[in-house]
Amino acid sequence: LKVIPELKHQLLSLDNQYTNSLAEQLLDLTHITDLIDQAIVDNPPLTIKEGGLIKDGYNEELDELRYIRENGKQWLSEFEQKERERTGIKGLKIGYNRVFGYYIEVTKSYLPMIKDEFEYTRKQSISNAERFVTPELKEMEAKILSAHDKMVALEYEIFVQMREYIKKDVHSIQDVASVVAQVDVYQSLASKASHNGYVRPMFNDQHIVDITNGRHGVIEQVISRQNYVPNDLHIEHDAPILLITGPNMGGKSTYMRQIALCVIMAQIGSFVPCEQANLPVFDQIFTRIGASDDLISGQSTFMVEMLEANNALRYASQDSLIIFDEIGRGTATFDGMAIAQAMIEYIATSIHCITLFSTHYHELTMMDEKFKIQNVHASASVEGDHIVFLYKIKPGRSHRSYGINVAQLAKLPDEVIARAQIILKSLEDNNLETVISETNEQPVIVQKESEVEKTLSRIDPMALSPIDALSTLIELKKLL
Repeated sequence: LKVIPELKHQLLSLDNQYTNSLAEQLLDLTHITDLIDQAIVDNPPLTIKEGGLIKDGYNEELDELRYIRENGKQWLSEFEQKERERTGIKGLKIGYNRVFGYYIEVTKSYLPMIKDEFEYTRKQSISNAERFVTPELKEMEAKILSAHDKMVALEYEIFVQMREYIKKDVHSIQDVASVVAQVDVYQSLASKASHNGYVRPMFNDQHIVDITNGRHGVIEQVISRQNYVPNDLHIEHDAPILLITGPNMGGKSTYMRQIALCVIMAQIGSFVPCEQANLPVFDQIFTRIGASDDLISGQSTFMVEMLEANNALRYASQDSLIIFDEIGRGTATFDGMAIAQAMIEYIATSIHCITLFSTHYHELTMMDEKFKIQNVHASASVEGDHIVFLYKIKPGRSHRSYGINVAQLAKLPDEVIARAQIILKSLEDNNLETVISETNEQPVIVQKESEVEKTLSRIDPMALSPIDALSTLIELKKLL
């Protein structure tokens, strides 16, 4: 609450109609901050019923209790000296035991000096002395012994009183909090836009999506903006479906997610991570991205996929955005392909909304002319058996999924990779019926340098510390 006056000043300094109206809603709550400043310590404890909450000087009774607790011995010493002077008994002393508490002890030789006006009450006789109490000593005893409990109870009582006092302003505090929250959101979006080079989007009512060098605002922070590969998107109203093919790990899902994020950010009033954006206003976004089983209710990945797709197909309008990532992969190849094609046809003929649809069913790319579908692909570069993902979305269809290349990156056994290449060749030659039963050609395995040998060749033993050497040896053992 203490920063609200400064926040109000900052908003008014912008001299803008909207920020001025926000500033006017920031009410003066200094009476609350002043109370808290006066009463509550700067670093209060986590609990409110163990004391240590209230500042010194705020409550006289509490200060007295604290003084008693912290200076009880000093008071007793001063009381002892005072009684000696008052009675003239030099041998008078203050003692304590658990049965009687604090007492005044006077030896029997001094007993005649005790007068009625001293208000001494005999408590105990011992062999050579008598023990007395006075009303003042008993009162102080009660204070000393119960000071801590009283302090804790009094601090909680003061805290509750403060809470009751502040409670009548709770609606004002909530109203101010709401304004602060708005300012916080705007400031956060503005800060990100400024630091990360976001741009103000434009909007159109022609169902055109035009994004230049779009980026994923989260991922570019993780891998650094310099390493992030931006991508364009251009969709016209007469060809609203974008069919995306290409390898796994090639960036298809990230591409679709960044489009959805740009749309959401634009429509909440934020700048967007790109060089230029011209967008329609969408009424809803429907997504089916990623795999998940709902084991509790017994639903497979494919069932969850179908339920989410059904939600989009039933409720999307012409002004919606649909993002489907590899629909149909959770079932048999032909079933999945048939479902995916039927969905694309339905969207193209019945819904007519802007749709991003990624797939590994390359046969679907042949639908482009009949249904005015735009084909793009995530590009990759292959040199020999080595694949490099370029993360660039380019026009046209991809004719390969590079699945075997990705399997090589995962270091599947060479025998498996070689055999898979033979089977793939047979499948591509349309020998589907005989490939499983009759393809007996065995792969020729060329003996290659092992991963352990490759790693060893890169190691300079003299440059390793003992701990690095041990760590490297463990890694080599894993590779072996």
